[in-house]
Amino acid sequence: MTSLSDHPWNEIVVDGRGNAYLNNIGFDFPGGEFATGNIALVTPDGSARQVADGVAFPNGMVVTPDNATLILAESYGQRLTAFDIAAGGSLSNRRVWADLNGGAPDGICLDAENAVWYADVPNKRCMRVREGGEVLQAIDLDRGCFACMLGGVDNRTLFLMANAWGGPANTADQARTGQVLTAQAPAPGAGWP
Repeated sequence: MTSLSDHPWNEIVVDGRGNAYLNNIGFDFPGGEFATGNIALVTPDGSARQVADGVAFPNGMVVTPDNATLILAESYGQRLTAFDIAAGGSLSNRRVWADLNGGAPDGICLDAENAVWYADVPNKRCMRVREGGEVLQAIDLDRGCFACMLGGVDNRTLFLMANAWGGPANTADQARTGQVLTAQAPAPGAGWP
């Protein structure tokens, strides 16, 4: 995959067909000058190619249960972006799935009501939104929320990964402030991951 980018890969999601989507933020973080990133596809036969570019700090990704849509968290874009997925894995019809009005989405997950939960580090919360951006639920935390996932026995437990965040300049801070928190969700998880 190094031929597709000079920067480290960030997030991955594998759809129901075995296609793996990986994203790259496009610049050296922390400390590098901002540049947009991309999404690459690795197919089950091992071939790899870029399928999207120009994304503003791509982070979490989900694929809908029908393998028809990939939803991407664009942290610096403050939005969730959707793409249609073709049978061969290519992405098209790029569109804003939800404008998050100042939200900075990191890890995301999808539920059976087609709502997305997104972790938000700088705003210290986890939010549940509908396509179009309507806020359905908010969980406020005392530290940044980096990732969220639905799971557990009935797939309705929302797992939250939280940690104190002092900004990019403090990434080497050795303080141990991480927590795994849980909350009951109104709908079970769906899609991939």
